[in-house]
Amino acid sequence: MTGATLTSTSVSPTARQVWTRARGIVIALVILLAAAVAIAAVRSDAQHGRLDPRSADPYGSRAVAELLAERGVSTRMVTTLDEARAAADSDTTLLIAVPDLLTKRQQTLLHTATENSAGRTILISPGPPSLGTLAPRVTADPAVSFDSTLSPDCTLPAARRAGSADTGGVRYTTTDPGADACYPSDGLPTLLRLPAASGSGDTVVLGAPDILYNDRLDEQGNASLALQLLGSRSHLVWYLPSLSDTSATDAGDQSFFDLLPSGWLWGTLQLFIAAALAALWRARRLGPLVPERLPVAIRASETVEGRARLYRKANARDRAASALRSTTRTRLAPLIGVPPAQAHAPEALLPALSAHLQGDGQALHSLLFGPPPRDDAALIALADQLDALEREVRRS
Repeated sequence: MTGATLTSTSVSPTARQVWTRARGIVIALVILLAAAVAIAAVRSDAQHGRLDPRSADPYGSRAVAELLAERGVSTRMVTTLDEARAAADSDTTLLIAVPDLLTKRQQTLLHTATENSAGRTILISPGPPSLGTLAPRVTADPAVSFDSTLSPDCTLPAARRAGSADTGGVRYTTTDPGADACYPSDGLPTLLRLPAASGSGDTVVLGAPDILYNDRLDEQGNASLALQLLGSRSHLVWYLPSLSDTSATDAGDQSFFDLLPSGWLWGTLQLFIAAALAALWRARRLGPLVPERLPVAIRASETVEGRARLYRKANARDRAASALRSTTRTRLAPLIGVPPAQAHAPEALLPALSAHLQGDGQALHSLLFGPPPRDDAALIALADQLDALEREVRRS
């Protein structure tokens, strides 16, 4: 007799099948990761030393610092708010390279220090996050200028002497009647000079940093405009905000929610509302439950046996005894004339059952409503007694 060859019935996918299904996603992730690394490498090389007066890179500003030094203007770079505030003076030009990186508290402290200093403050490409504090009378237009090189078209002496320059970028509007609006693009200026309310100081808002870059300084009138704007005082303090500045993490009296933009709060509220609506939608009841045929017919004996094994594994003799007694009471009630709704009420079931069998009511109460069995043997005995009671009622 030869043994029958058993065929495998496993439906688990093989390693080859898994690779076939997932290779497209894996290849896409590898390409995406390689592209991200390449872009990061290219950008890191191009942006190294951006607007740094010590950097000789194309986007650095060492050239303008050297030209200012030849004209007797000293350049000092600072990276903390305390240094920038201490440098505000009538003989100093304070250049803020990236004003939008400053926190609201940093902007307020810096504006307070420069407002009455009688010096010059230059803001490079400020946007809505910083204009409201550092230049309250100026607003940024949402549309930027697509023309890099623009003509002065104003009476500001520095702009008229420089001529055309690469100032195209952010465009501004102002409510200050004494402001000089230069280098317009589609009617809106990209350079503003705002005189101080008191004293001889002023604030210059520049829409693009191009005139300060090493590789753009020799084009158009960029060098002339940069030297005149930055060299109006004998000292130039170049403020490059740094994440290591302790003032950037000092929120003052503000709470965590005060630091969150209002858009985040509204967005979070909308997400909660959407989640609640989705929960209500998924929990809706469109009508009564509809019975469906099981895909596989399971015999009642198998169900009973499986449930009994679960009870035994959990040592749930009390649950098993309760299920046996409840089922027996449900089947006995119609046989002795008790309504099904009162099948589990001792005061209704036991008198009718005693009268039907002419038996001991106390023994019947212990059998149908008694405590749970102590062990498995007592549970088996209880099942036998309940079965015998039901047979006796049916015979009588």
